[in-house]
Amino acid sequence: MTAVSYGREVALSSRRERRSLLALVRHIDFVLVGCTFALSLVGIVMVYSATRNLLVAQGLSSHYYLERQAVWVLVGTIVMVTVAAIDYRRFRDWAYLIYGLVVMGLVGVFVVGSSALGALRWYQLGPLQLQPSEFAALGLIVALASYCSRRQGVLAFRQIIGLLVLAVVPMVLVYKQPDLGTTIVLGVTLAAMMLAADVRLRYLFLLFLLVIGGFVLALKLHLLHAYQITRLTSFLHQNQDTQSSNYELSMTRNAISAGGLKGVGIDHGLATNLGLIPNQYTDFIFSAVGEQLGFIGSAVIIGLFGIISVRMLRAAQMAKDTFGRLVCVGAAAWLAFSVFENIGMNIGIMPITGIPLPFLSYGGSATFSFFAAVGLVLNVEMRRLPRR
Repeated sequence: MTAVSYGREVALSSRRERRSLLALVRHIDFVLVGCTFALSLVGIVMVYSATRNLLVAQGLSSHYYLERQAVWVLVGTIVMVTVAAIDYRRFRDWAYLIYGLVVMGLVGVFVVGSSALGALRWYQLGPLQLQPSEFAALGLIVALASYCSRRQGVLAFRQIIGLLVLAVVPMVLVYKQPDLGTTIVLGVTLAAMMLAADVRLRYLFLLFLLVIGGFVLALKLHLLHAYQITRLTSFLHQNQDTQSSNYELSMTRNAISAGGLKGVGIDHGLATNLGLIPNQYTDFIFSAVGEQLGFIGSAVIIGLFGIISVRMLRAAQMAKDTFGRLVCVGAAAWLAFSVFENIGMNIGIMPITGIPLPFLSYGGSATFSFFAAVGLVLNVEMRRLPRR
């Protein structure tokens, strides 16, 4: 081969690579990305407003949580871009490795983890805390999608058993921390992916009956802690025990109702400024949204979550293989149910289970994991067309 012909081949190869990269960039879902960043920016502002006065009263910088949340969003963006850049079929090959690392992380908290408020969920890394249960859904989604995509046609009964075993291991480990809320989210994500994987309805119905039976049995055998039962049932009688079991719910409802139609404005919320709502900047961040931005602002936030969910399902429809489709369905189910549960517990239609509101609640682990989920969906959608 002459030097001239070799040079031409290198030039053609370089042009093909540039065209391939440009094709991927053209298929980025900018609506999905834009909604994600919009929610993250609102989250930074809400975290600041919910913590500013509390920090000042403690003699600390009022920007402490604001700066940390901004860093989490920046790192989350890097995670999203990295996950989107790697061909998603690689994640199918790495699925069981990722799943194994997640399970090891969940096991590790029982050995070297740190506890708070009676829960053993975190690794203390200097000033940082890493919560492996926030990554459990990601590991489970990738593992289940890989498992189903490697089997042709409708899943047989023994294959469904294998699917359930994959799911039960992280669910049990998360429940034992204890973290009942995340366990429920994992169960809903599993159900959505089984439905998308064309599992026969009779098996799904049987599984539903087993879950109900298992819950009743857990109550009979006292496998659930008393406080867990109280949290699951207290929202059914919201006007009782407003100074104990229903205190948080009472405060969040009052704050949201005080916002009215347009809200009282940023940094003008009485409940937010006085710190009347425990953990407002994490589990109850939606109360700060409702009080300060009102019904209109809350509706916009919910609308942005709705758009993200729809775009994820759209990516599932356009995916060119089973693995990509199931990954998108799992990500959509995980995010949508987390939003429903969190906002639901803030307004009193769901039990309080300690689920963060994606992109708005303070915390690095949750922020990283949800940005990674968006990155996976972007990855599938960018590569929805066959290579030429």
